Amino acid sequence: MQSTPPTPESLNADCFCIGTDLEQLRAWLEQDLARHGLTASVVETHPHLFAPAPVFVAREHVETMRAIVAAVERVAANPAYLAHVLAHAPPIARPPPAAGGILQGYDFHLSADGPQLIEINTNAGGAALNVELIRAQRACCPEVEALISGPNATGAATRIAAMFQAEWRRARGTEPLRRIAIVDRDPRGQYLYPEFLLFADLFGSLGIDTVIADPAELRFDGKRLEHAYGPIDLVYNRLTDFYFDEPANAVLAAAYRAGVVVTPNPHEHAVYASKRNLAVLCDPRQLTAWGVDPAIAATLARGVPRTEVIDPARADRYWAERDRLFFKPVAGFGSRGSYRGDKVTRKVFAEIMAGDYVAQALVPPGLRLHAPEAAAPLKFDIRLYAHRGDVLLIAARLYQGQTTNFRTPGGGFAAVYYPPDSPTCG
Repeated sequence: MQSTPPTPESLNADCFCIGTDLEQLRAWLEQDLARHGLTASVVETHPHLFAPAPVFVAREHVETMRAIVAAVERVAANPAYLAHVLAHAPPIARPPPAAGGILQGYDFHLSADGPQLIEINTNAGGAALNVELIRAQRACCPEVEALISGPNATGAATRIAAMFQAEWRRARGTEPLRRIAIVDRDPRGQYLYPEFLLFADLFGSLGIDTVIADPAELRFDGKRLEHAYGPIDLVYNRLTDFYFDEPANAVLAAAYRAGVVVTPNPHEHAVYASKRNLAVLCDPRQLTAWGVDPAIAATLARGVPRTEVIDPARADRYWAERDRLFFKPVAGFGSRGSYRGDKVTRKVFAEIMAGDYVAQALVPPGLRLHAPEAAAPLKFDIRLYAHRGDVLLIAARLYQGQTTNFRTPGGGFAAVYYPPDSPTCG
């Protein structure tokens, strides 16, 4: 008698025979990062960066998420959609630059109705770290070896490197790419600074010099962006000041306006990542009225939770329905300023009504019991890293509390697997 194949839900509840060799992974990382002068131990500074347990996802869910990413990309090319979203964007974001964005992050929760796209990020962190994570997978027996490759077996690091080179060619043709600047405020103080070093190593393997810099270290003479080490050809932008509004980023704003290659950039954020856009992506009537293929509109209607831009005149309805809503700032990132409706006080609710927010239908995250002895499961979301609609990498994030915080024992970035037709796990 043939046994019933386990479901992803059952695997997430009781499968511990496949996972991440954290000791080996940390040893690799520390060896790699030491070459760049990082002396602090990753174990000490980032104890919950990686989860030991992977997350299992149904094969059809992976394909649905890919279809949603492709659908967003189709809509983003629609002239009427572009006119609508750019009308709400600041002037710096309206002209399309020659180079597009890189490593967009599509974040999903898995519901009974299938994957739900809760937000899009244009400066999604963690891709290089997840490439390292893939290297450190282990299985306890041959029966589960087939899961090790998962959906990331196609050489993610090579594809990520090719993505940067492709955007450079779109902007500069055959001109050589000599130096990249990875730019963030106080980069050495950023939690994901080790990832900056991994990117520097990746670019170096291609013969591209790399500097990791604060915007204050850059100079622009009207034609050329300069660092103390020399001219900068391309800026890999990790700032969360998406439109370069802050005075500290005035040099980058001037360079970007003058045509320096900056990616991701303000235009990409306006087109993809503003939470306001989710209210359009989930509206099939509006999309089809703009000429979007009805099948594409239907894919997004099924895959994007109902979202609307807050109208203070409807405050009574939002309050009455708050248990079923998640409130997010239009220009927020990393869940900062976001609130589950059932957790908000009257004071916070009043601030939401007075601010620039969207209300999104609440979609609970998935659950993963990360260890046999764990008292309770951790929550997880799924992130697809994509470039021009092509998915480069799939990862999960395990956490406790309202949002991902990399402070949860047993949590952090986690590998993602979808089971073969007849998996064995035990």
